[in-house]
Amino acid sequence: QVQLVESGGGLVQPGGSLRLSCAASGFTLDYYAIGWFRQAPGKEREGVSCISSSDGSTYYADSVKGRFTISRDNAKNVVFLQMNSLKPEDTGVYYCYSRSYAVDYWGEGTLVTVSL
Repeated sequence: QVQLVESGGGLVQPGGSLRLSCAASGFTLDYYAIGWFRQAPGKEREGVSCISSSDGSTYYADSVKGRFTISRDNAKNVVFLQMNSLKPEDTGVYYCYSRSYAVDYWGEGTLVTVSL
């Protein structure tokens, strides 16, 4: 059974850093593109970053470019999202996502709160 589990969220002050993890079970992450999405209170879910399966190329939303870094550890079957210089507008629930054989897989999310 495919499962994605996020961790690493928490409360951090503006300017601080967090590293989120997305651990997979039931499939091998390095065969699939992995995306990070977030949903702020009262807003729609939005794409933050993704990493390809083929060449490791990455994508970032303009709002996080230069501050967030996505990476993968294939040996551990984990994808990371390093978040630096966090801003209050980065607050939300962060989800990892993948798609396998036309089926979408989402984790349950991890809450990131950026506040004084």
